Amino acid sequence: MTEFTPLASAFGGALIGLSAVLLLAINGRIAGISGISSAILPPWGGRLREGDIGWRIAFVVGLMAAPILVQAVSGEPIQQTVSSNVALMVIAGLVTGFGSVYGGGCTSGHGVCGMSRLSMRSITATLTFMATGFLTVFVMRHVVGG
Repeated sequence: MTEFTPLASAFGGALIGLSAVLLLAINGRIAGISGISSAILPPWGGRLREGDIGWRIAFVVGLMAAPILVQAVSGEPIQQTVSSNVALMVIAGLVTGFGSVYGGGCTSGHGVCGMSRLSMRSITATLTFMATGFLTVFVMRHVVGG
């Protein structure tokens, strides 16, 4: 059973919203993780604007450093459960990557930034990936039995 943490969740959501607003205000960029991270990987990295690589790397490093910082401050270990089924993880990664490219963005770009700007494209994408997520969890837990 997942622990219910409304205060921590609200605080985390506010920080995500604040970071998205700051990135848009300071850099004029949408905080879409797939676009930010894919642009620093070859072959796309060569097409970046001058000075574009530094903030992208800092953003990705910040994403990776955040749980370590939370653990250091709170003294509590970060608990993450990941499937030990390698084939399932590979398929999930490929499907997620395909969906991100096909949908023209990821959950953060569409769900956080696009919906807050009332973008119909982002609202449609968010409804689609949320419904797909709900269906996947239902099938995995109640049909497949995992």
